[in-house]
Order: sequence, then C-alpha cells, then structure tokens
Amino acid sequence: MKYYRLGLKCFLLVWCSVWHLGAFAQRNQVNVFLGSSGDHGQLSPAATSPFSQLSILPLTVPATHTGYEYLAKDVLGFTHNRFEGVGCQGSGGLLLLKPFLGKQDDGKPLRKVSDTAQPGQYAISFTNGIRMKATVLQNEGLSEYTFPEGAKGFRLDLGHTFNRAFVGEQHTLNGSRVSGWIQAKTTCHVGTYTIYYALDLGTTATWTEESNHILVAHLSPKTRQVPVRIAFSAVDPDAAEQRLQQGATQTYASLLQQSTAAWNDLLGTVQVEGPKDRTSLFYSLLYRTMQSPFRISETDGRFRGTDGKIHEATSPRYHGWAIWDNYKTQLPLLALLYPRIYQDITHSIANLYRYGKHDFAGPTEPANSVRTEHAAVVLLDAVRKGYTLDVPAIRQALLADTARFDFSKPDKFLEASYDLWTMGKLFEGLHEKPLSEHFLRKSQAYRPLWEKEFKDLSKSDVDRMSARSMYQGTIRQYRWSVPFDVTGLVQLAGGRKAFTEQLDDFFDNHYFNRANEPDLQSPTLYYASDKPWKYQQLVQQLAVDTVVQYYFNDNSRGIGAHIDRIYKNEPKALVRTMDDDAGAMSGWFVLTALGIQQPLVGEPIYYLNVPLFRKITIRLPSKNLEISVPNFSNHRRYIQRVTLNGKDLKRLWLTHEELTGGGKLVIEASDKPTTYGTENIWISDAKP
Repeated sequence: MKYYRLGLKCFLLVWCSVWHLGAFAQRNQVNVFLGSSGDHGQLSPAATSPFSQLSILPLTVPATHTGYEYLAKDVLGFTHNRFEGVGCQGSGGLLLLKPFLGKQDDGKPLRKVSDTAQPGQYAISFTNGIRMKATVLQNEGLSEYTFPEGAKGFRLDLGHTFNRAFVGEQHTLNGSRVSGWIQAKTTCHVGTYTIYYALDLGTTATWTEESNHILVAHLSPKTRQVPVRIAFSAVDPDAAEQRLQQGATQTYASLLQQSTAAWNDLLGTVQVEGPKDRTSLFYSLLYRTMQSPFRISETDGRFRGTDGKIHEATSPRYHGWAIWDNYKTQLPLLALLYPRIYQDITHSIANLYRYGKHDFAGPTEPANSVRTEHAAVVLLDAVRKGYTLDVPAIRQALLADTARFDFSKPDKFLEASYDLWTMGKLFEGLHEKPLSEHFLRKSQAYRPLWEKEFKDLSKSDVDRMSARSMYQGTIRQYRWSVPFDVTGLVQLAGGRKAFTEQLDDFFDNHYFNRANEPDLQSPTLYYASDKPWKYQQLVQQLAVDTVVQYYFNDNSRGIGAHIDRIYKNEPKALVRTMDDDAGAMSGWFVLTALGIQQPLVGEPIYYLNVPLFRKITIRLPSKNLEISVPNFSNHRRYIQRVTLNGKDLKRLWLTHEELTGGGKLVIEASDKPTTYGTENIWISDAKP
C-alpha cells in the first residue's frame, strides 16, 4: 500500500459543479417531510443546502429534536441551524426570529395553516395572514416574510437554543443589521461551538435592545414584504458580513435556482429506474445523507480548527461529525458517489489529529458536532480506496490517540480492538513493520474477552439493553462487532455450523436492533456462514418488508413489538426512537438499494445483493457505472449470476476499484437460493 503526500496544488472548489444541472436531476422526487414527526428519525423539512450548517425552519410546540413537529400547529418563530437525525433532545436552534403583528409581540404562538417544502426551500402560512418562505445556498439564506397591512415587526432571541445549550453571545447593531457570534453546547452538551452571523432586514427598520439577548425591530405599517438575509461563518464575523454584502443583490428566485441546482447536481449523481414509490423513497433518503458534515471553510481557504485557531487550506474543509454512528454507511456512500467532496472530508478528518481530536467534542469546535470515534478507520478506508492523505504528518497524533482507547467495558473492548487493527494496517502502509505487527497482535486480545463475555448466551442478561454497562445494546447485539476478524469470530462461535445456527437464532427470533448502530452490519456475517444466500434475502427484507422490532433507543426491550416497515416515505418513518444519526440509517438503505454493503470499513470490498431497482446509473468521474437486474422482480431476491463488463465474476463481492471503474454491472436474480459465488467469498481474517 502506498501513501502520498498532499502537494501544494490548487483544487477546484467543490461547488464549481453545482452550477451545472445534473443530467439526472431528482430534486422533485424528495419528500423532505420524511421522518419529521414524533420520535421517528429526528429529521426536518428545513430550507438548507448540501453540507451546510445554515438551515431555516419553524420552532413548533411541541417539537422534535430538530425543533419541528409535522403535526404541530403552534409556531414560536424560526431558527437557523440544527443537526439532523441526532439524539440527546436535539442540537442547534440558534437565532429564533419571530414575526408579529401589532405594536409588540404578544408572546403567543403563531398558528400554522399549511406548509410546503423541497430541498433548498421551505414555505409556511399562518392564520393571522403572515406568510414566509426561505431558501439557502451554502451559508447564505434568504427568507421572505409577507405581512398584512398594519403595525408589525420582528423579535429576535439571540439566547435561544434547543435543549438549553446556550453559552453566550455578542452582537453589534447597525440599523436593520445585527451581527456577532453565538456560542452553544454541541450535541449532548459535551463541547462548545461558535457560529458567526450577520442578519439584515433590508428595510428602514432599526433593531433595538428589548432585554438581555432579545432584540426588536418595528416595521412601517405599509410594509407588506420583508426580505431577511442571513449569512453564517465558522471563521469570524467579518466573513459573515462579507458574505451578506456579496449576496445583497441576490433575488429570492436566483438564490433558489442555485440551491436547486446544487441539490439536483448531487441527487442526480444516481438515476434509478423501478417502482415509483420506491424511487421517491430512495431519493428522500439519499437527500438525508448530504446534511452533514458542514462546510466550514471560506472561499479564501481559511477555516478554524478544533484548536480554535484559524488555518488555511487549498480545498474546502468540513466539520460536524457523527463518525461512530455513520462510518459504516453514510461515509462509505459519500466515498463512492461524491469522490471530490469526500477527498476534502477525509482531509478534514485528518485535521482532527493535527489540531485536537476529541472522542465527542471539545471547547472550541468550529461547528456543532457529535462524536469522532473510529476516525482512523475512516482514514484507513479512504487511503485504501485511493484517496490522497498525508498520513505521515499525523503519525504521532495517531500513536498518541491509541493511549485513549477504552477497554473498560465489553463493547468498548471490541471497538478498541477494531481500532488497534486499523492502526496495524495504517502502519503497515507506512512500511513500519514492527509497529504494524505490534498493533495487529494487540487487536487479537479481543478473543479471550469474547469468550468470557459474549460466548455464553445462556446468561440472564444477554438480552438486556446496556447490560454490563454497555452502550445502547445487548450482549447478543455487540457479540458480532468483530468485522476485522470474521474468520476468528466463526472459530470462537464453535465453527461454521454453530456460527450459522447462532446467526439464525439472532435474526429469526428478532434479537437484531435495527433502531441503532451496534449491530448494523451483522447481516453481512451470513456471507461467512453455511447460508450465504440468507444475506441476500435479509437485507431486502429489512429494506422493504415488514419487520419485527423489540429494541428501542430508550434502552428498553419492549413488551410489545414494533411491527411495520422500517423505511416509509412519510413523516412517521423508521422505527420508534430510531434516529437517522446524521445519515447513518438512510445511508444503509441507499447502499442496499444499489446492491452493495461494505462488511469491513478499512477494506475496499463490497458484498453484493440484488438491487432494489431494475436499473441504476451512477455518474462517476471516469465513466458511468450502470447496474442492471434484467429479470427484476420483488420475488427474485437471490443472486443467480454477476457479470462486470461482460465477464462472469463467479463471486459475490466487488472491489472499490471495480465499482469506480464504471461500465456495466449485471446482477441476474433468482426466486430461489443459489450456490453462485459461494466458493469464493471474501471473509476478513486478522491473523498477524
């Protein structure tokens, strides 16, 4: 394996491609209200832009973790950021702006009549005659408020956040403009992040101080329409001010057109042909994988690191991580579909080691964030997929990070062993054989731990959530968490026959927890069993059929089961308490729909299943990849044969290089299990 240093060359900005409408524009297929009701995903229909921290949406009563409940009628105003799909009662909710009628705000909620939304745009109307629509392009937003005649104004709460996360703020008033910074706690209140902003009403109105952190602006009684412009920066107030000034001449229509083009460009990377309802579901979930991480750098290359200092880069930088949640699905999906963006994301993850990496978040985060465990796994995966990373430059930080690996609990021990394997492979790539062998050898320490904690399933606590102080999972669910050494896992389970029986017991008796990530990749283990065909059936069942789910993210094993489809194109989607977790769960569906899953992040291998569409076309940098199922049917879920560019592969897996090389991948389906490719299945093996 080779590592290449990043040369000092100028990269084209990612969004140069945004202005070109993708050939497969699919924005109109997206239902942005999916997962926006109750505890079913924690998603929102906010006006936002791909990978943008700025998002505009009402704050409803009651609210979900994003501040918005689809069924709610009462609205307290509009907030301007949120972290999609995460837990801990929400994250974000800055700059609460409320339009009001009369000489002052009466403190009562606005009453919703109806609202509509598409990627890049949100609109709502109220019973008092006020209407609002908003659009966002990167960190620039424009909301247009329409009022009836008479006294009116705005109230701006600079101290508002979701979940009582406010830390502090400073602002400057200049007529209709307010600018400054706001600090808030990150997701789960672990660290602190800062947003710099500038907001302008664009009229003769003047902001005045009403009370601590509260501003009020009164409008002329004859004013009917007010454009509210807002700009964010993760660098400094001047950058936000400059962005606001540069966009001052933008009309709503032009900004929306550019936001639409940005979404169409990315959504249009994939074209699927199949059942209409499934097509809309696919694009609605693909949309969810592009909400974070957030782009934090300015066009001049400046960005803030986790050390709180300003640095410079020759390409965009990102922040806002949920790596523990989405490293198995969302990040591999981005690596496949959006290589130019993903190159910059990997540089940004590497920067965590340069400027200060925290497992959750630190005191000077440049954007709202969740957690970064397994960041090194993502870097290894990127290098092995051909991405350019200066691994030697962060060598010492990688070594130092190993001192923080946590072996204190059974689940943590297995995860830390995965990280040790990762370090072994990273140093193997650096041609440091002694260090590589050291870490690979240490990774094998999971074996006696597994035999002690996970082998015996007769113990009374094996089905109890968070037993033995584990995190949001059971012994049964975490026992599969050895993706780097499935060969060893089979041996520990008692051989292939016993391994198969244990997998059957796990899935047939509904011990699988589809509401969270600990056992997310466990279906792939069937390719190491006596029934590899069951993987092909199982992933389709989980994606499109009714399932039985007993486990929920309030750390409970319910008395009654959730019996329904997991993925539905409606506000109450997913399983109750199932957070989308920054695109983790949406990413799993999208990968399954494409016919692939990566069983081991860190190894550029994908397991194949029959796709959920008869034809899929992926726009790649070199040439398109066309995936087809010539005898497609919902009843044909087993693989009969696989050909790539006319050659019979005689196997059930592909390399990243084969996928990204483009061409024609044909997967012939069968309505019965087959033995095709079962003599040549790739299975991970961590023997030193």
